Amino acid sequence: MSTARLEAFSDGVIAVAITLLVLNLPIPSGPSVRLAHELASHWSQFAAYVVSFVTIGIVWINHHSMIARLARGNHRILMLNLLLLMTIGLIPFSTGVLATYLGHSGSRPADQHIAALVYAGAMLLMALAFSLLNWNILMRSPDLVDPPLSETERRRIFLRAASGIVPYVVAVALAPFSAVATLVISAAVAAFYALPVASGR
Repeated sequence: MSTARLEAFSDGVIAVAITLLVLNLPIPSGPSVRLAHELASHWSQFAAYVVSFVTIGIVWINHHSMIARLARGNHRILMLNLLLLMTIGLIPFSTGVLATYLGHSGSRPADQHIAALVYAGAMLLMALAFSLLNWNILMRSPDLVDPPLSETERRRIFLRAASGIVPYVVAVALAPFSAVATLVISAAVAAFYALPVASGR
């Protein structure tokens, strides 16, 4: 089974998800609006947008690297890829929830923490789904990897890529205490995975 359709479909879903993020950004309007002040007051929306945009972009890059190792796919890999795409599709929603409650002066602290938990949880689910797919490609289906890689090399690539699960677990644990810390940790993970060494490319 060729990987061309798998990549094409995945690219489409990821492109839609990353585009939907912009719908969470506010556009201040009204005759008495001080534009600079209003834009600054919505800092959380812009911060969440940047973090989520970079995260989805890095997932797209690393997804390409992961699928490029495949000579062909199988049913299990296709189903796990669908699971990954489902978690990516949650990111615009979780970004909107965090952006709305983190920067809203009238939000209760408890609601901000729940919003952070939704956001960190979505990121953790995405990282788990990505790692599960990567594990199935590298460790469970080595005969599909082309060019062939040694078990040591495949394990090294997988562990580097899966290491992002740990900070997302920390972000989930911190969400009930600090929504800002959750966003900062998510930003740090995105920055780390922007590096070629993180995915073994």
